[in-house]
Order: sequence, then C-alpha cells, then structure tokens
Amino acid sequence: MLNSLELPRRPQDTRVVVAMSGGVDSSVTAALLKAEGYDVVGVTLQLYDHGEAIHRKGACCAGRDIQDARAVAERIGIPHYVLDYEARFREAVIDRFAESYVAGETPVPCVECNREIKFNDLLATARELGAQVLATGHYVVNRRLADGSRALFRARETERDQSYFLFATTRAQLEMVRFPLGDRPKSETRALAHRFGLVVADKHDSQDICFVPAGGYADVIERLKPGAGAPGEIVDLSGNVLGRHPGIIHFTVGQRRGLGVAAGAPLYVVRLDADTRRVVVGPREALATRRILLHDVNWIGEGEIDAALAQGRREVFVKVRSTRAPRPAWLGLGAEGLEVELADCEEGVAPGQACVFYDAAEGQARVLGGGFIRSTVAAGAPARETFATLVAARG
Repeated sequence: MLNSLELPRRPQDTRVVVAMSGGVDSSVTAALLKAEGYDVVGVTLQLYDHGEAIHRKGACCAGRDIQDARAVAERIGIPHYVLDYEARFREAVIDRFAESYVAGETPVPCVECNREIKFNDLLATARELGAQVLATGHYVVNRRLADGSRALFRARETERDQSYFLFATTRAQLEMVRFPLGDRPKSETRALAHRFGLVVADKHDSQDICFVPAGGYADVIERLKPGAGAPGEIVDLSGNVLGRHPGIIHFTVGQRRGLGVAAGAPLYVVRLDADTRRVVVGPREALATRRILLHDVNWIGEGEIDAALAQGRREVFVKVRSTRAPRPAWLGLGAEGLEVELADCEEGVAPGQACVFYDAAEGQARVLGGGFIRSTVAAGAPARETFATLVAARG
C-alpha cells in the first residue's frame, strides 16, 4: 500500500486534493490515497484549448484528458472538479514562454506551470477546499528530516525523476505537498492502474510541451507575438554573414540541423542575439560552457543561501537539462550575483533554461534548489581547481 503521508492525523480525518491531469500517474495517486482511507478530492485544471489539436497523443490537461480524469474519479468514488485556469495559465506560462523565445532564450514552461499554477494557485484552492495535503503524480520524493523539516529528493527510479521541474518548490509548500509515487517504479504504477481498473492504465505518458499543438512552438509564438519571426542574419563568431534566417524563434543554442548554411565543417548555434536578430554559429567546441550566471534562485538546502556560501564556494552537482545527469560544480557568489562554475564544461547551455543543484550525483540525491540561467561564460582558462582537489582539501 501507499507510504504514509507523514501526518499526525488519521487518514479518515485528512482531506487530500489530488491534481488529476487525466494521466496514469495522477490517477493512480488518487486511487492509492482513496484506498488508504483518505478523504480524497480530485481537481483537474482546464489550462488551454486548441480545439481538435489538443487530442493529439502527449497533450495533457485538455479535452480527452478531462474526460479521463472524470471517469477515474467516478471509478474510485471521489468528488471531482474541473477548474477554469485558462486565463491564468496563459498569463503565467504561455505568454512568458513566448516572451522568452522572442528574447532569444530557451524556456522551460513546465517549471513555470509547477511554480505558478500547481504549487501556488492550486495549493491555495486546496486550502479553500479544507485540504491538509495537495498530492500530485510527480516522480520525486518529499521526505521529513530528523530535525522535523522537509526536503526534496530525486525519485527512486532516476530515469523517471522529475525534480528538475520542481526546483522552485518552496519550503512552505513542501509542508503541504506530497508525491506518493516518488519511491515507486513506473512499472508498479502501471500495474496498480490495472489493479484498480482505471481506464487510463495503458495511456501514453505526456510528452514535450503540453500546450503546443502539432504545428510546433514557433507557430504558437507567432500567433501570440505577431512579427516575432522577423528575419535576420546568420553570422559566424567573427561576425561574417553566412546567410539569412526566418526568425530567431526557430533556433536554440546547440542546434545543428536546419541552419540553412553550408560550411566545410558542422556548425552549431552558439548564441542568439535578440537585439540584432542575429543567429551566431560556430564549431562544436564553441558550445563549451564553464560558468553559468543565474537569476531567480530558490534555495531549499539546509539553512539560508547566504550562510551556505559564507565560507566561499560550495561543491554541488548540477543539471542544466532535464535529460542530463547531475555534474560536479561549485556554487558561489560572483560579481554579478549567484553563479555556477562547472568542473567539466557542458555543451549547449542556453539562457532561460534551469540549473538545478543536488548534493550528490547518483541515487536519491537531495535537491538543494536551483535558478534560471541568465547568461553563460564560454570555456577558456581551466577551472580554478579540480572538483576532486576541492573535495580532498575539505576532507
């Protein structure tokens, strides 16, 4: 059965709101909690509507998915509500996504959705419904520490881990949010869905950006920001013009294919200059990044961030993309604010992405926080000290 939600109340005295997207993970979460005896209320958010396009495989929180969530709620015998969050979702997620691309960044809209919608607006709604807990189907772990505080950890099945998208969760939110699937493998979730007789047991997982229909993200941006696809020049690292492009919104740092220019060696997008509408390309080695400057940092490690860095730089492990493993780095305070220095260079690090901190590279490492990438510094001189040397020096 379900791991305890670590609450002083008895299950029957505890109301839990479950965010039900219509997928297998949130559906199993609701079914498990109901079976455990909790007073479960299902809530599905109507986030957007693209007409027929929303029925494509991999979309979530629209059309067919709302019907699936309702069917699951009926099956397990819980009340279910659909809340219209379209206006709020557009303002907090879709509009920011478009603005970020127009600025030459590579945004991570799932982080904004979790931060602004699920663990801010929906959490407030859960309180209004008299709930003591908001539960979701994310693969991440919220664990109570010996001192009574709560901390976020990577999922047991690291290939399913979603902590990268949840780094902005605050300590206050961790007191109320639970993730019952974090210690379970996906295969067990599927098996439980069949055991409970849920219609979504074999449903495909959500993929890519949920609100982007089959036409692609550039089409969404053009519709929201007319003129965003203004053409410009493709230049090399020395500023020599190599060709023209249809708009920087069609490119991202690290991209190789679809550049539309010929060269004797492969070229990659190294930088996007929104002010001049230039796409800067270069060889693969030009993608190597040594330092990352951050903004909007959320710290959920021990103590406060200032105290954590009082003795200088702190060794951490960081992820700069959700699909990459944590890599050794140092977190410190630079002339322009908080920054990360990588022990080994990373390629294709783009402004707008998230940089998430962990206390270990493997297993169920603790999430220490993270921030958004404001800018990067290309590899040049070697790191000031190797990670191994730093660890050895500090014992």
